[in-house]
Amino acid sequence: MLTPSLTLIGKPDCHLCDEAKEVVARVVGGLAAEGVPVHVEERSILDEPDLAVRWHDDIPVVLIGTALHDRWRVDAERLRTDLLAAADA
Repeated sequence: MLTPSLTLIGKPDCHLCDEAKEVVARVVGGLAAEGVPVHVEERSILDEPDLAVRWHDDIPVVLIGTALHDRWRVDAERLRTDLLAAADA
């Protein structure tokens, strides 16, 4: 089993980013309780100009590995399914 990586790209004071963070935390916490660890990294478009150029209009953005998973809203069930698939890859 692999440890999937998830990157959450957003910025402070962004209500959609806060909602995405909550969904990610809930899903990742549930997977951890089942013995499926997920490496999570949060990045801000305010700290990284290249991210701002690429994702400014799309935040929050969730990447699994390097692939775009979601933007704007995060679907918890689809996130769980895709993280499990990445762990089994």
